[in-house]
Amino acid sequence: MAVRKRASAHDNTKPPETENSSKKAEEFPEAAPSDPPIAPPKLGFILQLSIGFLVPYFYLINYYGGIDWELKRSILINAFLSLAGFFVTVRMIPVASRYVLRRNLFGYDINKKGTPQGSVKVPESLGIAIGIVYLVLAISFQYFNFTADSNWLVEYNAALASICFMILLGFMDDVLDVPWRVKLILPSFAALPLLMAYAGHTTIIIPKPLIPYVGIEVLDLGWIYKLYMGLLAVFCTNSINIHAGLNGLEVGQTVVISGAILIHNIMQIGASADPEYKQAHAFSIYLVQPLLAVSLGLLSYNWYPSSVFVGDTYTYFAGMTMAVVGILGHYSETLLIFFLPQILNFLLSLPQLSGYVKCPRHRLPRFDPQTGLLTGTNDGTLVNFFLRLFGRKTEKSLCISLLIFQVRLMILLHLQTISMRHMRKIEYSVSFTLIFL
Repeated sequence: MAVRKRASAHDNTKPPETENSSKKAEEFPEAAPSDPPIAPPKLGFILQLSIGFLVPYFYLINYYGGIDWELKRSILINAFLSLAGFFVTVRMIPVASRYVLRRNLFGYDINKKGTPQGSVKVPESLGIAIGIVYLVLAISFQYFNFTADSNWLVEYNAALASICFMILLGFMDDVLDVPWRVKLILPSFAALPLLMAYAGHTTIIIPKPLIPYVGIEVLDLGWIYKLYMGLLAVFCTNSINIHAGLNGLEVGQTVVISGAILIHNIMQIGASADPEYKQAHAFSIYLVQPLLAVSLGLLSYNWYPSSVFVGDTYTYFAGMTMAVVGILGHYSETLLIFFLPQILNFLLSLPQLSGYVKCPRHRLPRFDPQTGLLTGTNDGTLVNFFLRLFGRKTEKSLCISLLIFQVRLMILLHLQTISMRHMRKIEYSVSFTLIFL
């Protein structure tokens, strides 16, 4: 759910006028062209953000014990492919933007309504371009890592099939604008290839903070585990989609969670002596590194002030990818810790999503064009809850606050699930990330 008012597929009219929009269009004639070129990418911001994560990440890969050379080589090859994907994404977005504008797939930024920026056509559904780049990267990586008789190849291709299916369904949603009850079902269809190919265990490791309450460390769920995996895929895709409403929030939360997943996998590989366990976490890295790279490329255009909208295509694609890596990496219960703000947002949204409380089409804060500040409404979202709790904020500062909240919450709870031996290195890693955020 991007921050926009979507235009009709056959609508060539101007956006709905506010009380003084005509006057502002005259005062700022450069703000109202029909198809303005999108703003250049914010590469300086992305560079700072990337350095804050990559320095500790590659330090852990190269100097953290337990990662053998063959595994390290595969991870680094995947990283270089992902880096190439970042540059392809940055170059591809302006081209894709022209095509979607030509097909009238654009919107108007509701959080800038009443300002010159609020009358600019913003290309949306750019998730389709990002998804294509991601799939090309993930498929190309098979040449460097998997042999024809690899045991992991079946699950790897099943994961790509589910992700590809979700990209298709997400783009269908962007074009057809399907209702919420259908959106909740779509991820379950996309997860079918993954569920049919899954041949792993059906047990989950209970997080350490919960062991005293549950009484066991490992729980065997049997057939319920596959049902749980399907529900996890539904939750992850829709949770990214409904925790939205600000420029950069959908992509920003994906970047934060992806970074946490990568650091978690590296730490688990270094802490284990089981080759199968290491390969499961490496498998997760192979799928998440390209996701992080293409998301950073998209964030360079989607960060405030956004020049493109990601659309439901991206949110579904990102959510399904993270669900897939959590399932096949065998840490789906830990993945839910990374999604805690999204869980909170879902719980706040549940009365409206269930129909118990009236749910408007856009559950966004109120924007004051005079001050540029957002005011929280009574709608049940984490965005509005933050504004009601901490007061009025600008869109950019609110987005940064929500992302830092996600990082801090993940640190607080995830550190309780790992041994004290690894705690110091993870604290260093995430500290760098927080500094550059």
